[in-house]
Amino acid sequence: MDKAATDSATDPEPEDAAPPRSRIQRRNRQAILDAALEVFSAQGFRGATLDRIAEVAGLSKPNLLYYFASKEAIHMALLSGLLDTWLDPLRAIDPAGEPEAEIMAYVRRKLQMSRDYPRESRLFANEILQGAPRMRAAIEGELKALVDDKAAVIRGWQAAGRIAPVHPHHLIFSIWALTQHYADFDMQVRAVLGPGGGDPFPEAARFLDTLFGRLLAP
Repeated sequence: MDKAATDSATDPEPEDAAPPRSRIQRRNRQAILDAALEVFSAQGFRGATLDRIAEVAGLSKPNLLYYFASKEAIHMALLSGLLDTWLDPLRAIDPAGEPEAEIMAYVRRKLQMSRDYPRESRLFANEILQGAPRMRAAIEGELKALVDDKAAVIRGWQAAGRIAPVHPHHLIFSIWALTQHYADFDMQVRAVLGPGGGDPFPEAARFLDTLFGRLLAP
């Protein structure tokens, strides 16, 4: 995805929420968010420090604190933008579309996100592993409502005999598990495949096409 998409995922604050920022302010803010994404995804929330984020951003700690009052504030800025990015592929499932094609397109979009956004995936996984203390409301609210809505669409397709009868929530869970694995466990995937394994994503895409194609065939 392009830089504009990345910026929107990491800096969700609306333009009219504050006075317009200067070019240097925008650059510094984005540098902090980029650095924080690197540090949080590698070390988790507890392991990350403001000193380390400032170091990676190339700024002093006082300069960093001019833009964000705390580590928590930086983390929330990242997570708030990430949730919309994470849910967009699921929102794109079209109830009027061809069922198998719509679900397979979702699988491919999720796999592509694991390729494009591995740090964001690990940031989200770390938050969930800690019990989602900063995202519980969004997960129990917006995320759950969207999953329930798409599960109802899948049930409708199944009732019409257009795809095989599988539990729709667990189908979505399995798509998450089988695609985000390639981001969250990238080192393990590449280590097991070995030095001759090359890029794992093309073969992963072919495998998932076969797996879900057979699963969904009515």
